[in-house]
Amino acid sequence: MPVPLHQAKAALFKTLGHPVRVRVLELLCEGPQAVRDLLAATGVEASSLSQQLAVLRLAGIVTARREGSTVVYELAGADVSELMRAARRILTDLLTGQGELLAELKADALTGPAGPTGEKRA
Repeated sequence: MPVPLHQAKAALFKTLGHPVRVRVLELLCEGPQAVRDLLAATGVEASSLSQQLAVLRLAGIVTARREGSTVVYELAGADVSELMRAARRILTDLLTGQGELLAELKADALTGPAGPTGEKRA
């Protein structure tokens, strides 16, 4: 029995739900990277990075190839890069909205709960 689409999407997002995996994907959006470069850029222990790369590889989000003694990872497709850009746009929009709300709250704090005309606000 095939997995319903919503469950498959949830599994994908669960796979993406780890900060190290997200950082690795951001780095791989710039192009293929050797494991040693990913280690230096993420600052995590080798065993932890290896575990997170295995999760991404198992999910089919990244691929790995050997170049001599070096293992190089890259995104499995351009759609992953587009997903990372979409996430950045969504977060930018959310944070912009929060910034506007914060500015409104700060302005309200300066004028007081009654507002500048002395009338009570709803």
